[in-house]
Formats: sequence, C-alpha cells, structure tokens
Amino acid sequence: MFDTTKVKLGIAPIGWCNDDMPDLGAENTFRQTVSEMALAGFTGCEIGNKYPSDPAELKRALDLRGMRIASRWFSSFLLTQPFEQVQKDFEKELDFLAAVGCNRINVSEQSYSIQGQLDTPVLTGGHKHVMDDREWDLLCDGLNKLGRIAADRGFKLCFHHHMGTVVQTAEETDRMMANTDPDCVFLCYDTGHFTFAGEDPLAMLKKYVSRVGHVHLKDMRLPVVEEARKNNWSFLQAVRNGAFTVPGDGNVDFDPVFRVLEDAGYEGWLLVEAEQDPAKADPLEYAMKARDYIRRHTGL
Repeated sequence: MFDTTKVKLGIAPIGWCNDDMPDLGAENTFRQTVSEMALAGFTGCEIGNKYPSDPAELKRALDLRGMRIASRWFSSFLLTQPFEQVQKDFEKELDFLAAVGCNRINVSEQSYSIQGQLDTPVLTGGHKHVMDDREWDLLCDGLNKLGRIAADRGFKLCFHHHMGTVVQTAEETDRMMANTDPDCVFLCYDTGHFTFAGEDPLAMLKKYVSRVGHVHLKDMRLPVVEEARKNNWSFLQAVRNGAFTVPGDGNVDFDPVFRVLEDAGYEGWLLVEAEQDPAKADPLEYAMKARDYIRRHTGL
C-alpha cells in the first residue's frame, strides 16, 4: 500500500478547459473547476489558463476547498532562446510556485514542438524535430543548469516527455536521462505519452523509477490512436477525438505501474491528466470515475 502521508492525489484542469484549444471547456470557470476537483475527492491540481495570476488569490481559493498546487507546466526553449532568457522565465515561475506552496515544476522543451499545431500529423510524415548532437548538448546542459537552480530552492525539476516534442520516444528519453544530473533533473513520468508514442510505459518506469519526481496518470484509447495514425491526425485532433481518458477507461494497465511505484517507495503526486472535450466527457463525472478507480486499485 502507498504511504498516504507521502503520496498525494491530484488532477489537472485540462479535463475542464484546454490551454492549447481554449474553445474546449470555454464555459467552465476556475471556481467551478477546482470545486469539482475537490468534490471528486482530489486534494491537488496543476495550473490552467483560467487560474488567477495572483498567487495569494489562487492559494486562498484552493485553501477554501482543501486543495493545493501539485506542479505547473513550464515551456523551455533551450534550443532556440538564450539561456539567460529561459532562466529568467524559469525563476519567475519558481517564485509563483513557491508563493502557493508547491515544490515541483514540469519542464517540457518546446523548441520546434508540433504538439500545438492543429494540422500537423503527430504520428506520420516525419514532422517531429530530431535533435543533432549540438542540440542535445544544449538541451541537457540547460536542463542541468535549471535543475540546479530548482534544487537550490527546494524544487524538483521534472522533465515531461511529450508527443510532438524533441523528447517523445523511449530512445530520446534515455538520452536525456543519461546526460542529465540525477540529483537535480527528474522525470515527469506520463503513462499516456509513452503509450501514444508506441513505447512500453511499464518498462520505462522500471528503468527510471528512482528518478521519477512527478506522475501523470493518463489512459489511452488505443483504437483512437490507430485512427490518428491512419488518418494523419495532429496531436490536438487526436485529443478532440478522444485518444486520452482517465485511468480505468482505456487500454493502459495501471496495476503494475502502481506496484512499481509502491515498491520503490515513491513520494510525491499521482496526478490524473486526461485532456478530453468536456462536451463529450463530463469533467466531474470522469474525475469521479478516476478517483474511484484509484481508490479501488491502490487503497489511496
């Protein structure tokens, strides 16, 4: 059984409103979103585009609901921006997160990313950027520097492998992990993105469980992924058509994932993150499904 004093459950707002496609869930307000998260039984969340920009206001709203911020996405541009600019933006995010009592930050390298391009196929056509040796050095050196800055402030930098980005595959994740400092660069392990990429999420977890700093629990509807491949869909088209769902509603086997994390003594957040169209998948209903599934399969 997980230690309930060390493992917490959260959920991302992306099931209520989508940062990349703001029309999805445009009707859902911040207060409705976090209230429904709490009603479903979660105690933490990540930050979405409708959240208050004032950390005091955000913390007050979450405190009222028994919630806290688990982590936040940070888009790095280590390949295409001067490091000083990336560092400045990164430290600004750390300031905000510290003010709301958070100690995780999820970094995704967004240079050349196609994840937000509505008409660019994500699984076919070779559109994803593949880094050369110079770019790998830039990325890994930059992550080490950001990781040390984060560690010095009591944070864990958790790198988010992601469809459509320069670190999508198992091979790319392996190279990134091998060339970054294990003391200050951790993995934001995402069951859905490894599955979507055609990788084995369990094998990747077993390989890197000692460096997992944050967990995204994302289920996949593999028939929809196959449709995405067949029809040359973009990442966002796949989202709109229901490729992702909450744990227990798709094809990912979570029981061995939970066992590996539990056996390794994982400490941190288990964060449900299932970007769906809220008009097709009622956010509260699916949040409750996810919470019930996790309770039955982990005891949390």
